[in-house]
Amino acid sequence: MVDPPADEGSVVVSPSASRTADRARRMPPWLPKAMALAFVLLGAYELGTWAVHRLLGLFVVVLVAFFVSLAMEPAVDGLAARGMPRGLATGLVFVVLFACLVGFSAALGILLVETVDNVVGETPRLLNESVEWINRTFDQDFTVTQLRERLLKDSDVISAYAERAANNAWGLSNTILGGLVRFLMIALFSIYLTAYGPRMRRAICSLLPPRRHDAVLRAWDLAIEKTGGYLYSRALLAAISAIAHGVFLAILGIPDAVALGIWFGVIASFVPTVGTYIAGILPVLVALTVSPIDAVWILIFVVVYQLFQDYILQPRLTARTVDVNPAVALLAVLGGGALLGAVGALLAIPATATVQAFLSLYIRRYDVPDDPRIDHTAREALSDKSADAAEDDAPAR
Repeated sequence: MVDPPADEGSVVVSPSASRTADRARRMPPWLPKAMALAFVLLGAYELGTWAVHRLLGLFVVVLVAFFVSLAMEPAVDGLAARGMPRGLATGLVFVVLFACLVGFSAALGILLVETVDNVVGETPRLLNESVEWINRTFDQDFTVTQLRERLLKDSDVISAYAERAANNAWGLSNTILGGLVRFLMIALFSIYLTAYGPRMRRAICSLLPPRRHDAVLRAWDLAIEKTGGYLYSRALLAAISAIAHGVFLAILGIPDAVALGIWFGVIASFVPTVGTYIAGILPVLVALTVSPIDAVWILIFVVVYQLFQDYILQPRLTARTVDVNPAVALLAVLGGGALLGAVGALLAIPATATVQAFLSLYIRRYDVPDDPRIDHTAREALSDKSADAAEDDAPAR
């Protein structure tokens, strides 16, 4: 049979070319699988992000509990080495710790109430004295009545602030309740991790090959050493600071000098970077209710004592426990605060010291000979020596 002749101007397509065009129009076989895999990965990412956000609070609780257990383990090990059962030793150590926390919180609450009461009671006198000083210094004629009228004129602002505070009271109570729940969770996890520390280490090592056991146990021991050393050195610094500030405040005749000294010692020693400035606010407020000049003396003493602690006392106490460069420590505190807030800032220094000590075991260091390019003083000395040598070698004229 003969194919009919093609119309003039038409294009004849061969069967092979037609099959090629069909394959070109058809979807590649790998594309549906790639799209399905992309959707699966996207769903897994969204699910992981949701889980991380939901579990972040629990992660922070477990992390804090782990560091608390590391800090408590030297004391528990010491009691266990003397024959006390580990569970009883853990309970005793944490009872003492909780008693100290409760005592500090109670003393702080009483101190805050008394301070607020004194400030409120002394406000009229301080206001009169401030107005008289302003009038004498700047040749003005302000009166307390004018200030009172101005305050009443701005009563709308005060009432609006009070209304916002009342609306936020429920949120504040929820925050306090949530903080209490987190504190109890940290306490429970800390007790468990401390009491079962040897069992946990054995369980972790059982999941690893024997050649890894030494590295894991060494890292764990370093973490215990550095975290415990950080806690005990800070406790000693807090005790010295509390005694020094308490004695100074007692000499000035500031009310509740002992309680204020304890407040300053604990806050200034355990709150990184800004603890000194936060701790100094309360003694200054109390001093203002007694004599404004005493507040100035307190500020001077705080600055002088901080310099003494930073450059003399702290290097000697922390030389064998937490030896971290001040710049590295500040960077670690800022990084920890950016990641986990106040908790991260508090745990940043012991964590950094642990990592630094662990890396020092495996990073090899080499002796560096004297080189004028390292020390500019050495360069100047070398230049002077070369100049003297050149003068000695020069022929006499």
